[in-house]
Amino acid sequence: MTVTAEIDVTRPSGMRIVKDLENKRSVTLHFLNPGLNGTWHDFEDVNNNALDKLSEHYGVDMRPLVAKHSKYKTWRV
Repeated sequence: MTVTAEIDVTRPSGMRIVKDLENKRSVTLHFLNPGLNGTWHDFEDVNNNALDKLSEHYGVDMRPLVAKHSKYKTWRV
């Protein structure tokens, strides 16, 4: 069985819910970007895009740094 829910992450309570769900093994998060005609992006795509932008901005490959210093299991590289 699959359940789809929309969580408003602009509010603190929504962010808390998402942080709790990120650490659950059976949960797959998809982030909706309303500016892109309602297309879904999974967490891996958002994560990889963020790391690419950080690497480009600072001129350093951020993936090894994030993997080494991150306390969150969700930052996969």
